[in-house]
Amino acid sequence: MDYIKRYYELEKRELSKYAFQSKYATRELKEEDSNIRNAFQIDRDRILHSKSFRRLMHKTQVYISPEKDHYRTRLTHTLEVSQIARTIGRALKLNEDLIEAISLGHDLGHTPFGHMGEDVLNELNPKGFKHYEQSVRVVKKLEIKSTGKIGLNLTNQVIDGILNHSKENKANTLEGRVIKFSDRIAYINHDIDDSIRAGILTEEDIPKYLTNLLGNNHGDRINTMVMDLVSNSYGENDVLMSPKIYEATMELRDFMFRYVYKSDLVKQDEERVHSVIENLYNYYKKNFDKIPQSHRNLYKLNKELSSSTIDDIITDYIVGMTDIFARNTYKDIFIPKSWK
Repeated sequence: MDYIKRYYELEKRELSKYAFQSKYATRELKEEDSNIRNAFQIDRDRILHSKSFRRLMHKTQVYISPEKDHYRTRLTHTLEVSQIARTIGRALKLNEDLIEAISLGHDLGHTPFGHMGEDVLNELNPKGFKHYEQSVRVVKKLEIKSTGKIGLNLTNQVIDGILNHSKENKANTLEGRVIKFSDRIAYINHDIDDSIRAGILTEEDIPKYLTNLLGNNHGDRINTMVMDLVSNSYGENDVLMSPKIYEATMELRDFMFRYVYKSDLVKQDEERVHSVIENLYNYYKKNFDKIPQSHRNLYKLNKELSSSTIDDIITDYIVGMTDIFARNTYKDIFIPKSWK
């Protein structure tokens, strides 16, 4: 039985006319079609089985190395984005496989220690640093498939969604635009939840006019934002919230920046994070041969990486570190060992 042909027919029949159908997916390097998985399912699986994806479990979301079990990590954030995005995509009759692949890959280029690490690398690398651009670099040039080939050769549609999930960027597909909203919905709400757990906030601290409009708890706020996005976008060739809910969502985000992301508790490790990453970066600039040979070989094997500078190579290596690995590497290099 030709399973994939049946799948294409199902997409054509069931999806919105504005959805991106998987039979039109394109890759930089052409591949033979699978007879049971569409192109976006293949992309999802490649991301899910990648080393970069596994490392997300030990990378900071907001709170660095929390001792309690229930704080989000970059991995749990990614899974929450995926869940929210698939809910929205299903309601809008969009391509859930494309949505899932983008959502699982959108933060693969994040640094250790969250956005603090990103800010430091942005200062140190002469070209600057943006995690969404690095996520594309990871899947295109730094990851190695199980076959030994460099790069995951993801579809252009997934790469477009990863690249354009942040800031003022806008994806070409509606599925990619869903990720941008889902990312924002996820991090605003789960960061509130974690901040209440950390004792930085209480529900009563959130402006009353925002809770009256969006909801008085984590689940209600997510539901309000998701339902508004769906009802405002259904049948349209774009993905947008209503002006009222969008404005309230952005005000809630601004509230989080003022009272959480810049709070003393969150910022207390900022100088130490800056010191760890800056010292590692400068150490490898002076001792380039200390970067593992396996990492340096990537730039010899992959012609697309041949123009990489020393700063690029060091940045790639540090980005690939988890919080734990970065701290331990820093200790091994800079902290004197005890005599035995």
